[in-house]
Amino acid sequence: MTEIRAHTVDPLVVHTLAREWAVEVEGTSYVPMGSDELVEYLTEISADLVAALRARPARAGAAGHDAGRRLVQAHFTGPSTVERTLMLLGRRLPELLGEELRDDVLALVGALAAGYATTLRDRTLDEQEAIRRAVIVARHQTEQALHASEARFRAMFYEAAIGIGLGDMQGRIVEVNPALTQMFGYTAQEMRRRSVGELAHPEDLPSVWVLYERLLAGELDNFCIEKRFYRKDGEEIICNLTLSLVRDERGRPSYQVAMLEDVTERHALQSHLEYQAFHDTLTTLPNRALFAERVEHIFTTTAPGSSRRVGLCFLDLDGFKAVNDSLGHDVGDIMLQEVAQRLADQATDGELVARMGGDEFVVLVENSRGVDQLITLAERILVALGEPLELAGQELAVSASIGIVERPVAGGDPSELMRAADITLYSAKADGRGRWALHDPSRDEAEITRFALSAAMPSAIEREEFFVLYQPLVAMGDHGMRGVEALVRWHHPRLGVLGPGRFIGLAEETGAIVPLGHWVLARACRDARRWYDEFGEDAPFVSVNVAPRQLHEPSLLADVEQVLAETGLPPRLLQIELTERALTTDEGAPLKALDGLRELGVRIAIDDFGTGYSNLSYLRTLPVDVIKLDGSFGERLRDEEVTDTVDERIVGTLVDLGHALGMTVCAEGVETGAQAERLRRLGCDEGQGWHFAAALPREDIRDVLQRPDARSWPGPGDPIGGRVTSSVS
Repeated sequence: MTEIRAHTVDPLVVHTLAREWAVEVEGTSYVPMGSDELVEYLTEISADLVAALRARPARAGAAGHDAGRRLVQAHFTGPSTVERTLMLLGRRLPELLGEELRDDVLALVGALAAGYATTLRDRTLDEQEAIRRAVIVARHQTEQALHASEARFRAMFYEAAIGIGLGDMQGRIVEVNPALTQMFGYTAQEMRRRSVGELAHPEDLPSVWVLYERLLAGELDNFCIEKRFYRKDGEEIICNLTLSLVRDERGRPSYQVAMLEDVTERHALQSHLEYQAFHDTLTTLPNRALFAERVEHIFTTTAPGSSRRVGLCFLDLDGFKAVNDSLGHDVGDIMLQEVAQRLADQATDGELVARMGGDEFVVLVENSRGVDQLITLAERILVALGEPLELAGQELAVSASIGIVERPVAGGDPSELMRAADITLYSAKADGRGRWALHDPSRDEAEITRFALSAAMPSAIEREEFFVLYQPLVAMGDHGMRGVEALVRWHHPRLGVLGPGRFIGLAEETGAIVPLGHWVLARACRDARRWYDEFGEDAPFVSVNVAPRQLHEPSLLADVEQVLAETGLPPRLLQIELTERALTTDEGAPLKALDGLRELGVRIAIDDFGTGYSNLSYLRTLPVDVIKLDGSFGERLRDEEVTDTVDERIVGTLVDLGHALGMTVCAEGVETGAQAERLRRLGCDEGQGWHFAAALPREDIRDVLQRPDARSWPGPGDPIGGRVTSSVS
């Protein structure tokens, strides 16, 4: 403990805690210490507690138990000492060390209470054993020694802090000490007129009376048990009872000695701590720990082959973050409390409603009657939550997405149940929110694969499992190759070649798009440099896509400069492609990055132009060289005959707009000769699509550059030099 303390204890925190602790407990117990000695003693214990909480992993249990033991050893045994100690530590430790340690603090406080109680009980048992030995020794002493021993026993009997009673073998009470009369509220005379049975609790377990009968029969010399009693005023108390049998000189049972310690307050404190450990402090609902314990109990107590079924509604509030951000966390907390109450009101069939954390809740149906029951419950919840809330002086609408899982208990486990619920909740949100989704086992494999791809992506980048294909960007006039667009693929060791639709979205969600984008940029520039070294001015420029996440990276400009410097590629042969969404989410950061790239001499292109909410006045301020018309604009221009000229007019207008702003216009998705000719007549400068070429490996691009007059370029499955291109854009 000392080694940990040396590295983790903040002296100011320890001193503050120790002084406040001393103020709380001073005078509550008879301790032979002055104020300064008391602070010094508590400082040492405080240092150990703080060090244990800050250790990783935290050592809350051992440190708390040790602190409780040390308090008892120092005679801090007054009735209110431990209560004030536990309340102070439970409140001040999270304030001094951080709310993230609240769970560890609860564990520490519970361990302290347990250590305190255990040590106090051991001391009590030692006293009890001393008393019993005194009785036995007194019986075997001479008359003179017996008289002296009896005097000592009487002194101990009447002065003991625990309750002691003597009874005969018929269960009649013979003698009681003052502590016992105070505990039960009777006078000594009143208790001597009663029997042991009259003080018993009516709900005592049969096992208690079995032990008692065995004691009276002489089969046991003593037993210890925790037992409930009633005081004279009807109040229930809980006591640690030690009942011992005293035999005469012939070994025959003579009378019984009962020693009782009132542990009612300790029980109340433990119950309070247990409640806090298993309930959410904000909503008072059961928390994740209690829910997990209940689910575990369902699966461990259900026999194999049982027909028992379990159901789960896992729900998450839609747009709750916006409430916190716009109206504040106080309003958000009130909303969570109201939602918790509405959920609890819908649990009309004994369902367990728990808060899992944040804005996630779960409703557990322990004995499901089928999917229909869960669907009805989910629809009832959505209706209840749909009623607007009156918060912060306005009506706020609440909606939630619910994942429903209903299945047999046999053959399953809690982790599988929760994984299915989590996947289903994700599906409900993806389908539009404000609705429920029923678990579909066929979707599990797809979602698990999705998560697996997400987790494997960083190491896949390091192992260079990705590769780049290039689709030519062709001049509409002479069909010459002006440039190529770099398109990334993933050669997954188990799933084969994956197109960008399988992993680009995951890369953007996880942030892996930044290292992946840097890798594609470096690979594309190296390949472009090889073409430039071999073909000079006839070499194509390379166009590389940059995701919105990359555009907002402060290092983007420096990364491009570094790659150009390392590869020696002229900046004019690099084109950066961005979507409209990336440019319109935040004007400041994209413009600064684009201005820097433009100063380097890099070309800028807007990809999929026309699919976003384009701000044309904003477009003229951007340092953009190329707009690439989304392929959807040219779909109806693929046929020889066009009956509706609206599409031609739209494309023509976009082309005129681009030319008016001094930009090159490239048409994407060109698939037929008629479409290519029509786009050329409308003024498109460049085209890209299967009509010209599919996405090709670097070597095939080199072959095309070597044979610029070839009648056709390679496509999927076309052999060039023994190679087969199997990837497509």
